Amino acid sequence: MNDRMNELEIKISYLDDLVETLNQTVFRQQERINLLQEELRLLHQQVRAAGGGGAALSEDLREEIPPHY
Repeated sequence: MNDRMNELEIKISYLDDLVETLNQTVFRQQERINLLQEELRLLHQQVRAAGGGGAALSEDLREEIPPHY
């Protein structure tokens, strides 16, 4: 019975470590997502300021003939 308790305590210890590692990973990923969202927002503002919106820019790129034609 004592060996079984020791095994369970060891497993719980590993699981605690795993949960902490995963928690840190999720935290870092969320920080990165927040940073990327801010960068995307800034880029969106720059595009709007440069040419009145992304729709006109997309249409211009679709009408442009590739260099190999």
